[in-house]
Amino acid sequence: MKVYLVSLGCAKNMVDSELIVGLLENNGAKLVDSPEEADLLMVNTCAFIESARKEAIDTILNLADYKTTGKKLIVCGCLPQRYDNLASLLPEVDAFISIRDYGQISTVVNNLFKSHFVGNISFANKHIATPNYMRYVKISEGCLNRCAFCAIPLIRGKLVSRTISDIVAEVKQSVCEGAYEINLISQDTTRYGYDLYKKNAIVDLLKELVEIPGDFKIRLLYLYPDIVSDELIEFIKNNPKVMPYFDIPIQHSEDKMLKLMNRRGNKEFLINLLTKIKKEIPHAIIRTTLIVGFPEETDEDVQKMIEFMQEIKFDRLGAFTYSKEEGTAGEKMSNQIPEALKQKRYNEVMAAQLAIATTKSQEYIGKTLQDCFITGYDEDNLMYTARNYMYAPDDIDGTIYVAAKDEHKLGDLVTIVVKDADAYSLTGEEL
Repeated sequence: MKVYLVSLGCAKNMVDSELIVGLLENNGAKLVDSPEEADLLMVNTCAFIESARKEAIDTILNLADYKTTGKKLIVCGCLPQRYDNLASLLPEVDAFISIRDYGQISTVVNNLFKSHFVGNISFANKHIATPNYMRYVKISEGCLNRCAFCAIPLIRGKLVSRTISDIVAEVKQSVCEGAYEINLISQDTTRYGYDLYKKNAIVDLLKELVEIPGDFKIRLLYLYPDIVSDELIEFIKNNPKVMPYFDIPIQHSEDKMLKLMNRRGNKEFLINLLTKIKKEIPHAIIRTTLIVGFPEETDEDVQKMIEFMQEIKFDRLGAFTYSKEEGTAGEKMSNQIPEALKQKRYNEVMAAQLAIATTKSQEYIGKTLQDCFITGYDEDNLMYTARNYMYAPDDIDGTIYVAAKDEHKLGDLVTIVVKDADAYSLTGEEL
């Protein structure tokens, strides 16, 4: 059986796709690069916000155009998890598999093809979709927070953590296969283990992971601010295998908005936390995300948020316009913000961050950066691209351009001297 799969949404969704393809390949299926040659067409969907749902439906309808006699189309993931009436809305689809029904994938495929697939998805049997030098390792599913703007708990449910031993086994395997960068991901990485161990156990997990032999680094993604503990900061400070990269989505800076968003903590707490991280680890990279246009937000709130940004000087910052999601507390709030005003505020926030990022990048000119790993080759610039601890995957932070002295393969480690910089990239020469 030949399978063509489109994976939409976040890295956590991509891990689900790796698990699904791993199961299919374990039963003799082959992943192909084009829908024309496939027997089974699959879409792993995202349904987090309206734009993601539109992308999912457009992708489904596009793949449906490739259906010919014998081809089948399966839609899985967040969209069928969130909506149970899709069969009547999308008759082109032969089967829907929600996240809670991933254990039934073999059965669904067998019913469509009269095949004899067996088994279930397993983290020990993933089809790796990332380059060999990096891996995404999902450490838990679901979320215990109830932010007023967020539909993830409605889709992914409550926190369900993997055991420490299970995660250690996957990371060991990844390192043995040559992975240098291990990205730990979940909906709330700082809450890891609370369901299993009755405490936030991310540091306990890290203590086990740093003992794994090999030349590799660990990056933590998605840290909730008020449970970024002193213990975690201290551990990252004293353990070079853990990248000093703090991905802490704060969503807003103003107390009024944080309360409306049902976010724990306040502005004073955020300032103290972010100041503490920079004091303890001066070379740490701090990334955040902000939401503009949440109900009740005023122009003054946005201006104060920009002033907060200018005070903190985030190394990395992304912003989103608020999306009103059914089933969330934000959906029922009055004083919803018009889309045009949301976009205006978004533009103001990102313009402010552009100036901050440009200044911060230029501070690296003349400095030496070690442990930059080659990620590709840019044919336009005739230079290699690279990342180090300062840049997360998937181009969310930018890149490093390298004028190399030798030919390199993906994952090679190089040391560079920075010669030029703009807001989202550095350019350097290999030493």
